Amino acid sequence: MATERGQFSSKIGFLLAAAGSAVGLGNIWGFPTQAASNGGAAFLLVYLILAFILAYPALMAELTIGRYARANVITALSELSPSPLFKRAGLAVGIGALTVAVFILSFYAIVAGWMLAEFISPAAQLLQLDGLARWVGSQSFSRNALMCGVMSALTIMIIARGVEQGIEAWSTRLMPALFLILLGMIGYVFTQAGALAGLRAYLVPDLTRLGDPALILSAMGQAFFSLSLGVGTMLIYGSYLRDTDNLPRLGAAVTLLDTGFAFTAGLLILPAIYVAQAQGISVFNTEGALIAGPDLIFQVLPALFDNMGAAGSWLALAFFALMSIAALTSAISLLEVPVSVAVERCSMSRPTAAVLSGGVIFMISLLIIWQFDALFNTVISLTTVYGQPLLGVALCVFAGWVLHRNQLLKELSNGHPEIESTFFWRVWPFYVKFICPSLILVTFVQSVR
Repeated sequence: MATERGQFSSKIGFLLAAAGSAVGLGNIWGFPTQAASNGGAAFLLVYLILAFILAYPALMAELTIGRYARANVITALSELSPSPLFKRAGLAVGIGALTVAVFILSFYAIVAGWMLAEFISPAAQLLQLDGLARWVGSQSFSRNALMCGVMSALTIMIIARGVEQGIEAWSTRLMPALFLILLGMIGYVFTQAGALAGLRAYLVPDLTRLGDPALILSAMGQAFFSLSLGVGTMLIYGSYLRDTDNLPRLGAAVTLLDTGFAFTAGLLILPAIYVAQAQGISVFNTEGALIAGPDLIFQVLPALFDNMGAAGSWLALAFFALMSIAALTSAISLLEVPVSVAVERCSMSRPTAAVLSGGVIFMISLLIIWQFDALFNTVISLTTVYGQPLLGVALCVFAGWVLHRNQLLKELSNGHPEIESTFFWRVWPFYVKFICPSLILVTFVQSVR
C-alpha cells in the first residue's frame, strides 16, 4: 500500500518504543492514583486480569492491521477491503483516529511542560537561582507556553529522524533511564516511615471489593487506555514491524512491559502517599478518597519533598525527571500518527512533516493554554472518554469483520508458522469479533452515564 517505509531494526527496539508509547504519564501517575482511590490491591488484581482479557486482544487487532496494511492509519483502514462502504468507513475511522491523536497530544504537551517545569524548579533551587525557581513555579501563560514549546520541540526533533534513528534510538535510551530512576526512587521511599502501610495497601487485597462495579469500571478503563489503544499509535508501530516478527508474542511482551511498569510505579506512588500521611500531610478525606485526586502530583508530593530537607530537592529532581521522560516517550508515538499521514498521503519529507504537524499541534496547545478553563478539561473528555473507546471498538470491528479470517491467518503466520494450531488462534478471532468490542462498549456506556 505504501512506498518504502521505516522499520524497527530489532525486537527490543520495537518493544521499548511500544512500551514508551504505553508507559506515559497516565500509566506512571494515572494507574497508582486510581489504585489509591479504588481499593489498592483489589484494583491492582482486577486491572492485571483485564489487561490480558481486554487490552491484549485489542492491541493485537491494531498490530495485525498495521503490519498487514504497511501504511498510516487512514490508508490502512480505508484499503483493508475493496467494498466502497468499508472504504468510506475506514477513511472516517482513520480521520477520527488522527484527530483524536492530535488533540490528545495538544493537551499532553501542556502537561509534559508542567513536568519539565517541576523538574527545573528544584534544579534551580539547588543552584540557588531563586528568580528562575519562582518563575518556573508560577502558572503564567509565558511559563506554560515556553515549557510546552520545549517539550514539543524535543518531540519534533526525535520524530524528524525517522523510525530507526529517531523513535527506536531514543526509546532504547529513555526507557531504561526511566526504569532506573523509578527503581532508585522506590528504594529511597521504602526507607521512610509509613512506606510499609502503603505497601500493604497496594499488595494485600480486600477481597470484598473485587465485585465493586466502580472498581471494575475504573480498572477496565485503565487497562484499555494504558496501552495507547484506539488512536492508531500501535497500528503504526505494527506497520514498522518485520514480517519475521511473531505478533502474538510481541503483543504479549508489550502488555507485560506495560503492566509491569504500572505495577512498579505503584510501588513508588502508593508508599509515597502513606509516607506523606505519616508526616502529617492530609492525603485522604473521611471517606477514604484522595483529597487532591489527579492533582495529587502537584500538591501532596511536593509537600512531601519539602519535608525531606536537602534530600527532598534531589528526590523532586529525580521524580520529575522521571515524569518528563514518561511524557516524552508517549508524545513521540502520538506525533507519529499525523507525521506518517503527511509523509505517505501528502508526499512530504519526514522533517517537514514533523515540523508542520508538531507546529500545528503546538498552536492548538497555545489556544488551550490561553483559554485553559474553557478548553482543557473539555478536550480531555472528548478525546479520552468519548473518542478512544469508540475508536477502539471500530478497530476491533475492522480486525474481526473487515479483515477476513484467511487474511488474518496469513498475516499472523508470518513469524509464527504454527499459529493455526495454537490456543491463541482458536480463541482470538472470535474474541476480537464479539467479546472485546462488547466489553469496550460497556465500559464506554457506563463511563458516560
